Amino acid sequence: MNLPARVRVTRPPLPLAPALRQAALKLCPAAPLDTLAAAALAIAGGAVIGVYLRWEGGEVQTIESGWRGRGIEEALREALD
Repeated sequence: MNLPARVRVTRPPLPLAPALRQAALKLCPAAPLDTLAAAALAIAGGAVIGVYLRWEGGEVQTIESGWRGRGIEEALREALD
C-alpha cells in the first residue's frame, strides 16, 4: 500500500501507552479504550492522525480530515486483519 511519505501505520501493544491513549481519545472520545482488543494508529510527523480501534462488539475508525482519501483508511484496516 502506498502511503504519503511521512505516514506510517503501527499496531501498538495494549494497553495503549499514555500518549497514544490521549491521542486515541482525542480522535475517538467515545471509544472504550479500557476494553480494546486491537488498535492500529497512523502517525505523521510524530502525531497520531488516524486510529482504527476494535473491541468486543464494536469498532471505530477515524482519520483527521486533511489526511482522508490517501490510502490511510485501508492501511489501518489491513493492519488489524
